Amino acid sequence: MTARNDEGVDILCTDLVRIFKVPSRSGPGIEVQALQGLNLRVGRGELVAVVGASGSGKSTLLSILSSLDQPTAGVARVAGHDLLTMKEKERVSFRRHSVGFVWQQTSRNLLPYLSAAENIAAALAIGTRGGSGRRQRVAELVELLEIGHCADRRPAEMSGGEQQRTAVAVGIANEPRVLLADEPTGELDDETSVQVLEAMRSVNRELGVTTLIVTHDPTVSEHVARTVQIRDGRTSTEVLRSTRVDEHGVEEHIAEEYAVLDRVGRLQLPDEFVAALDLRERVRLALEPDHVGVWPGQPARGAASEEDAS
Repeated sequence: MTARNDEGVDILCTDLVRIFKVPSRSGPGIEVQALQGLNLRVGRGELVAVVGASGSGKSTLLSILSSLDQPTAGVARVAGHDLLTMKEKERVSFRRHSVGFVWQQTSRNLLPYLSAAENIAAALAIGTRGGSGRRQRVAELVELLEIGHCADRRPAEMSGGEQQRTAVAVGIANEPRVLLADEPTGELDDETSVQVLEAMRSVNRELGVTTLIVTHDPTVSEHVARTVQIRDGRTSTEVLRSTRVDEHGVEEHIAEEYAVLDRVGRLQLPDEFVAALDLRERVRLALEPDHVGVWPGQPARGAASEEDAS
């Protein structure tokens, strides 16, 4: 992969494969392919949601991007670091300075015996920032995340939303290029989820931190401009949201869905498209001057005879 292709890209995955071997009492074990050639590009300063059902591969993807796991094959780069070739010293620096994390569980985000402000200060101390610079940074983040009213409270004395906004502050304390969030609203009610998502949007907008939110909750996509759907270990579709003003001066919110085409021309049609047209086995294609047509096709001859026989 050339440097030119990496320019302006903070997260780059190319043909990413992750295979796990599951032990078996009766044999050598079973191989499970969690990622099957996944491709993903996230530009600098983007706010992107990765959505997928349980078992789709999104958690495996996040583990790789956070350097907690390594892929079996492919390319994975985050904030200029090659995750396949990083040595331990670079890996420690990567986690302290290049990438911030927000996890679903408060116990992974915050130290229970420290206040909100002390948790942020502790992250800064790990990142080697000290003195007046540390106090100033804590004050800036407390204001940005709107947690001044609970800055002196410990996690047990805060609401779920306050805990997660504090976790965002901790995650960006050392000014990382990338913020990775794993189900940040998974334990919150709808109203509180919106508050946390809006806080993350503010961080992205005000500080330019590239942000990737991994979630099973499709409603999260309403708060980001780009949503990537993962299915069966590959990126399947993307939804791009934008706002425009029509000829009458009325603001319109537009959502356009795209299928992701891999390097050999494969794509996955959305489930609702397949169900609506009852697409099965094979489909009929037609190449038009400006588009490709897809229609329900006749079943394979062997399959048709099996149905007739039944």
